[in-house]
Amino acid sequence: MFDISSLQYNSDNPALTAIVFTIIFSVVLGTLIAFTYEKTSKVLDRPNHFLQAMVLITIVAATIMQAIGDSVARGLGMLGALSIIRFRTTVSNPRNIVFIFASIASGIACGVFGFLIALVGTLGFCLTAFILSLTSFNAEKSMIGSLKIQVPKAYEAFPELEKTLDKYCQKYILESYKVFQGEKKAHLLLYEYRLKLKATYSGGHLVDSLKDFQEVKVLGLSFRNNSKEII
Repeated sequence: MFDISSLQYNSDNPALTAIVFTIIFSVVLGTLIAFTYEKTSKVLDRPNHFLQAMVLITIVAATIMQAIGDSVARGLGMLGALSIIRFRTTVSNPRNIVFIFASIASGIACGVFGFLIALVGTLGFCLTAFILSLTSFNAEKSMIGSLKIQVPKAYEAFPELEKTLDKYCQKYILESYKVFQGEKKAHLLLYEYRLKLKATYSGGHLVDSLKDFQEVKVLGLSFRNNSKEII
């Protein structure tokens, strides 16, 4: 049977068994984190190289920590060497940054032979990610829309119009309005709303309801997914 005590690290003469076990264990944890991201993320255009990076970065972190060991001089030297590296990839989604840090943390824990900490921490992280993906905190499901309507300048039915928006939208704000120039259109106003629909309704429901207001002309309703980009 494999003896875990054989993994005691000696920075002067590291055991091959300890190094191999550390790398294998970090790969397993990195794969688990990447699998969790794949199953909990709602982004459609996520590239495969991002998933691979989460696995590979655990090996890099574990290798760096093993190379440093208990040597302060090695740590300072490694810090200076890594400081010259410039990463120019912009990660726009904060959730992706968290998964990257989770992979690094697992690799660091494996590199210092904190296997139990690495295992429990990774399992806790992945379990929490699965739970959050099933709750209302999953922001990737939200769709933000833009509604443009045209109304007469002396329109008096705005309270009823806002009640309709309250019925179909979780939130909405008046983003801008414009007064048409020219003699023929001087009495017309253009309103643009930024809104978020309720889960039980679609954009078609809102448009059909607005058609009941005879003096209101819907010029456009469009939606976009806030999390369409992965990096």
